[in-house]
Amino acid sequence: MSTPLLSVVIPVYNEEQGLQSLFDRLYPALDALGVSYEILFVNDGSRDRSAAILREQFQKRPDVTRVILFNGNYGQHMAIMAAFEHSRGQRVVTLDADLQNPPEDIGLLLAKMDEGHDYVGSIRRQRSDSWWRHAASRAINVLRERTTRIKMTDQGCMFRAYDRGIINAVNSCKEVSTFIPALAYTFARNPAEVVVGHEERTAGESKYSLYSLIRLNFDLMTSFSLIPLQLFSMLGIAISVLSGFLVVLLVVRRLIIGPEAEGLFTLFAIAFLLIGITLFGIGLLGEYIGRIYQQVRHRPRYLVEAVLEEQNNIHDLRDRRKAESPFHH
Repeated sequence: MSTPLLSVVIPVYNEEQGLQSLFDRLYPALDALGVSYEILFVNDGSRDRSAAILREQFQKRPDVTRVILFNGNYGQHMAIMAAFEHSRGQRVVTLDADLQNPPEDIGLLLAKMDEGHDYVGSIRRQRSDSWWRHAASRAINVLRERTTRIKMTDQGCMFRAYDRGIINAVNSCKEVSTFIPALAYTFARNPAEVVVGHEERTAGESKYSLYSLIRLNFDLMTSFSLIPLQLFSMLGIAISVLSGFLVVLLVVRRLIIGPEAEGLFTLFAIAFLLIGITLFGIGLLGEYIGRIYQQVRHRPRYLVEAVLEEQNNIHDLRDRRKAESPFHH
């Protein structure tokens, strides 16, 4: 079985309108690199014609095209994890299907790896996003770097390149929920970043809502750091000390001035503040407990319905399915 130099991983979810444009630019861009390559499309339970279009493309270019079909929607990161486990290239590049990152810039990532870097992230030169996404991204970057010490200038960009050693390390992790670029960064010996282009989405709509972005960053911080819990513990200690002083102050005032009714609403405000902080702490603790619960159930992270690839490039399919048994994930 031949081993290509490059594997390009592309998760696909309801992208039928833009897939042909992706094909028209991706294959010529990779052919122009002059290196052996494979493209792994992962259909993440699309409800449109994406799966059928991918099948047709596989039939046109079976020599370099492989398609993994999920039986449901498991999310972008699980799609990338499945492609990592099936990839054969010495270098792996992840690319979104929406063409917001030009495939022609894959050469920039590979050139940076030629300098000795085992992990290459990307920074979008001019982001074609709304202002609130810019502001949210900057705020999250600062918070993430301070809590996890993972330095990624543009964490929202999945256009990245990984050495085979990094891919093997990521594959050895069986986390149910994680943020792949950050996980790979923790294994990198010599990470780097390059500036790449950024274009408006050619078709379809973004799959990330505001809730999804918040959910993603919760996963990021609870996966790689205990600092949120530690900060909350210190906050609890500080509030306890201040509350103790307040109780002493109220007792002294009562002894000196006598009973007062005017401070009732102040006490209500303090009580509501403490209740709000307590509920936030319970939610934060629940986030960590929920991750533990998901992990210990040992449920499969995803289920592969089929893998489309040339027959001379596959091992015995039964052996592969045994290796991908849900109990191994």
